[in-house]
Amino acid sequence: MAKKEKKAVALKYSPEEGIPKVIAKGQGYLADLILKIAKNHNIPIKKDSKLVKELYKLEIDKPIPPELYKAVAAILAWAFNLNQKLKEKILKNFSS
Repeated sequence: MAKKEKKAVALKYSPEEGIPKVIAKGQGYLADLILKIAKNHNIPIKKDSKLVKELYKLEIDKPIPPELYKAVAAILAWAFNLNQKLKEKILKNFSS
């Protein structure tokens, strides 16, 4: 059985636009590049192969469909909370 090739999808959300959208996607080398760029910019990375599979089907720069709102909202909430904790840690270390 052949090994599955890694896939990655990058999402963007801005309150002004209101609906998240896929801004990059790739498999294999491109997936590795997307992940490397995210790591280099301290962008949270969440592994969810089922959601990646669905998001990978979408066109780049188009809003996600309503049936994926709940799953994407959970990812965005996770990333927001992670960023908040990081900010609190930085502020705590800075003020110490």
